[in-house]
Amino acid sequence: MNLIDTINTDYLPKHIAIIMDGNGRWAKQKGLLRSIGHENGTKSVRETVESSAQLGVENLTLYAFSTENWNRPKLEVQTLMKLLVSSLKKEIKTLQENDIRLQAIGCLESLPKKAHKELLEVIEKTKDNKRMCLTLALSYGSREELINTIKQISLKVKNNIISIENIDESVINEHLYTQNLPDVDLLIRTSGEQRISNFLLWQIAYAEFYFTKVLWPDFTKEHLYEAIIEYQKRERRFGKTSEQLH
Repeated sequence: MNLIDTINTDYLPKHIAIIMDGNGRWAKQKGLLRSIGHENGTKSVRETVESSAQLGVENLTLYAFSTENWNRPKLEVQTLMKLLVSSLKKEIKTLQENDIRLQAIGCLESLPKKAHKELLEVIEKTKDNKRMCLTLALSYGSREELINTIKQISLKVKNNIISIENIDESVINEHLYTQNLPDVDLLIRTSGEQRISNFLLWQIAYAEFYFTKVLWPDFTKEHLYEAIIEYQKRERRFGKTSEQLH
């Protein structure tokens, strides 16, 4: 029996988020340049995106570049940005064929002009696609997102647009980069690291975590299926007892 046949498509995570980790280590293990690791990682992105859409996952968010990644060696950052532009150009066909809408979250203005322009063009071209929403977290940091959210809400309180008494979870959600997305159900991190790395801290409050030692360039649709199967075995209680759920 194929792995995919054991997945209950009536109980898919509505929102999967992935910390794609291990490109550099994958390249180092093979005696290759880190840039080649990043290039090979794009193949895993394509396979994961297509497989998620075909399964029926509604939202997929990929941690592509963090605010901290700007501190990496200049040449590596330049390579990553060039790779972003070339990948967007290449993958527009895949997105359209699979009816996938692209969006991006993060401090997008800090991206190089060419990368920013290409990104906005693909977002515009795919805006009416309905099957799945693919979100790229670019120049993204969750603490920065929360600071921006607090500033926006504070300004509205100051201008009497919102009263302090009315601030609740829904108000905060409306001011996050992810305002049109549901909370994360399943968070996957590759490469054996077991930390969150400043990714969607608010949105993963009740997510199931799945850590795998597989390095990102080796991550296939079978690994994605394994993560979803593991997710489906878990009981999500949201603070309640098992008895309350059954």
